Amino acid sequence: MTLPVPPQDPRPAHPVRRALATWGALAALLWAILLTDLVLPAHLTQYGIVPRTLEGLVPGILAAPFLHADVAHLAANTVPLVVMGVICALRDRRGMWTALAMSLVVSGLGVWLISPAHSVTVGASGVVFGLLGYLLARGVFMRRIGDLLIAVLVFAVYGSLIWGVLPTSPFVSWQAHLFGFLGGVAAAVAVARARRAKAAA
Repeated sequence: MTLPVPPQDPRPAHPVRRALATWGALAALLWAILLTDLVLPAHLTQYGIVPRTLEGLVPGILAAPFLHADVAHLAANTVPLVVMGVICALRDRRGMWTALAMSLVVSGLGVWLISPAHSVTVGASGVVFGLLGYLLARGVFMRRIGDLLIAVLVFAVYGSLIWGVLPTSPFVSWQAHLFGFLGGVAAAVAVARARRAKAAA
C-alpha cells in the first residue's frame, strides 16, 4: 500500500521560539528533577560532585548541574540560566553548545580537584557563571559591535555575580563559579578562533 506523505513545512522555527523552547525545556527538566527528589524523596543530591572520588567524577560532573538542594537553590539559578542561555542561543547556537560543554566540564573538574573532602556539590551555578564568562568574553574576542553591546548589557544586569568567584560562604561553591567562568571564557576564545580560521580559509 502506498500512503501519501504529509507535506512538511519548509520554514525553520523562528530563532527566538527555538531558543525559548530549548531553555524552557531545560528549566522544566531541572524543576521536574527537583520535585521528583522532594516528593519521593530520592536523595538525588548524593550523585553530585564528591571531590577526588571516582563516583564524584562520574557521574558527579555530569549530574551535578541537574541537581539542586531545594526550591530556593534552583529558583536562584533558573532566571539567569534561562536569560543568558537564550541570549547565547540567539547570538550563536553552536557557540552556545560549546560554552555549555566547556563550562560544565571545567567547572566540574575544578570542584572535583579543589573542593573540601567529604563535601557534595550540586547546582547549575557553574554553568550560569560559564554563560556569564562566555558572553562577556565574546564582547572582547569576537571584535564585533553586537557582541560588545551584549557584553555591556549582561555586565550591567549580572555583573554583581562576579563576586561569587570568591570564597564568601562555606555553603556556596566558589570553586564551581570560578572554574565555570573560566570555562566560559575559554569557550569564547575557542569560538572566536574557529570563526577567524574559517574566515581566513
